[in-house]
Amino acid sequence: MVVGVLAGTIGSLFHLAIDALLHWPAQLHGLVDGPLLVLLTALITMSVTVGVMALVRRAAPEAGGSGVQEVEGAMEGLREVHGERVLPVKFIGGAAAIGSGLVLGREGPTIHIGASVAAILAARFQLDATKRSGLLAAGAGAGLACAFNAPVSGVLFVIEETRQQFPYRSDTYMAVIIAAVLATVMTQWIGGTAPDLSLPAPKTPLTMLPLFVLLGCLLGGLGVVLNAGILKALAFAAAVQKKAPYLYPAAVGFVVGALLSLFPATVTGGEAVLPALVREPPGVLVLLALATVRFCTSIGSYSTGVPGGIFAPILSLAGCVGLAFAGLAGMVAPHAGIIPATFAVAAMGGLFTASVRSPMVGVVLTLELTGAFEVAMPLLATCLSANLAAQWLGGKPIYHQLLDRTLILAGIEPPAKPAKGE
Repeated sequence: MVVGVLAGTIGSLFHLAIDALLHWPAQLHGLVDGPLLVLLTALITMSVTVGVMALVRRAAPEAGGSGVQEVEGAMEGLREVHGERVLPVKFIGGAAAIGSGLVLGREGPTIHIGASVAAILAARFQLDATKRSGLLAAGAGAGLACAFNAPVSGVLFVIEETRQQFPYRSDTYMAVIIAAVLATVMTQWIGGTAPDLSLPAPKTPLTMLPLFVLLGCLLGGLGVVLNAGILKALAFAAAVQKKAPYLYPAAVGFVVGALLSLFPATVTGGEAVLPALVREPPGVLVLLALATVRFCTSIGSYSTGVPGGIFAPILSLAGCVGLAFAGLAGMVAPHAGIIPATFAVAAMGGLFTASVRSPMVGVVLTLELTGAFEVAMPLLATCLSANLAAQWLGGKPIYHQLLDRTLILAGIEPPAKPAKGE
């Protein structure tokens, strides 16, 4: 109960801080314009990125990135969540990095924040290993529930994503539910009750399900490519860091800052971008170009190592792909009654599933996040086909890969993990 309340409160304040910080580009635009505006936004985002990276490296190196892999490693007894130092760095650094315009999501930090709260309390009350692991899971579930105002997804995330580490007992299982519910209560009390990314979509005829299966197969391939891109970018960033410290985050920050002024739809987490695209979908070529740029900026932003998640960027990228797919389908069958919003919603769950390889979380999170419950069947078809396609292509869950990388860098042999679905 305490973990749920604290995680929901701190996570909600984290969300409000990000929303407040994201107003700075508009305020700057009211003061300057033209090339000077582009230069200033680029320099500001670059400075924040470098500053946050310096804070992470000096105060809490494990606070960089999403943090989900750190929580999974701690539940497995391979990593340690140092809550006292992770919590402030994750809050301040994450809010600054995401608020600067980098293409990052708040869900990773809130998951890590919730787990940090749990770690502090577990140490305070000297819990045994099993109860400590269960409380860490409760904090992680509460963090996800808070990030997206999605309590069921928070519980399912623990069940599906951490199924190899979570100690399944009645008390630990109920603790996760209690924490997720109370975190959502605090989120709704502080920030409101509406779906976080409301995208209403009408019911789709069952005859269109083959189109969603095809969409899922395409997203399965894209998810595998996205995961590989993140790992390669992290390796490249680490190599550059050895020769020129802070050069890589400075370069990424400068480019993202310039895009924030020139083409704002290509950067930030994308929570405000996707609803606008669904309301007035641009042409297919524009959507594909937007998806391509967001793919690159998402990978670049995450690979800097600042605190930030990948859920929101994945959902925004997927929405662009889904709208482009709907546009192409409409060209092929102009009288079929293609509804772009339905494909955008289905794609969100599909790409999430292909990358994270948690299909039920992908389905439920998308439904809770968008409120588009009428598209449950197309969404299920998309997530199922995306998961199977990613598995067939040999893709591995992104957080398992990130945890293995973290353990290798720490000199620890990663434990053998069966592929999801085996």
